[in-house]
Amino acid sequence: MTHKDRYAVFGYPIKHSKSPQIHQLFAAQTGQAMEYTAQEVSAEQFEQSVRTFFAEGKGLNCTLPLKELAWALADRKTQRANLSKAVNTLILQEDNKLLGDNTDGCGLIADLTINHNISLAKSRLLILGAGGASRGIIAPILDQLPDQFVIANRTVDKATALAKEFHDLGNIEGRGFSDLKNQQFDLIINATSASLSNELPPLDNGLLADGGICYDLAYGNQPTAFVRWGIAHNARKSLDGLGMLVEQAAEAFFLWRRIRPQTQPVIALLDAGRSLAKN
Repeated sequence: MTHKDRYAVFGYPIKHSKSPQIHQLFAAQTGQAMEYTAQEVSAEQFEQSVRTFFAEGKGLNCTLPLKELAWALADRKTQRANLSKAVNTLILQEDNKLLGDNTDGCGLIADLTINHNISLAKSRLLILGAGGASRGIIAPILDQLPDQFVIANRTVDKATALAKEFHDLGNIEGRGFSDLKNQQFDLIINATSASLSNELPPLDNGLLADGGICYDLAYGNQPTAFVRWGIAHNARKSLDGLGMLVEQAAEAFFLWRRIRPQTQPVIALLDAGRSLAKN
């Protein structure tokens, strides 16, 4: 019987995770002998569960609410993990130390620029929300050299404090939602948790520029409230985060297995699956 290396995703809740299906598809595509499971792990159980898993396991993904805990637990961190102060990928190294990385930002950039052919250079860009989801994508966005980059949040101080952390990497500012009147943006990214409860941040009707694009980090079988908002405001594209999910998983898979899977067939398969779920 062929030995299979063990990988998993930890989160709370986790039962709806698509990660096991994604990584099983990657493994089949690349001929890797591995298994990948989803385990429900609370914040209180996290450290002991990680120690137990890595007695045999090779790599972990961590999702809500565990990314900041994974950052604190990792023995070593990549630069992009330290910038985001969050880790979604743990890699067991040869000396049994845990390397923490964050693949969320590069997953978003790959989905936008490669899968959807969207250029961020010289664009006017707005992120809604100043929480952990925003923190993980700011540095990779700044690498794309937008002309204007605004973080908007209900609590202005939180937005300005987050922007200040990244000032050395590029031009970025924090504002309150109420400070966006008479502003227009070419790309609006929803990084709030509002979509999870089918709600919207308070958005001005004129916020999206002509030919602008909306992108929700959340995803589901039905279009999210923010994706629907984009469609209603004549967005050139109004997208959810399914492609980002697959792309960040592909980066994690590469870090573990040193082979890069093809993402397009997996995105197409998952998209077809949710189309069936709607009917």
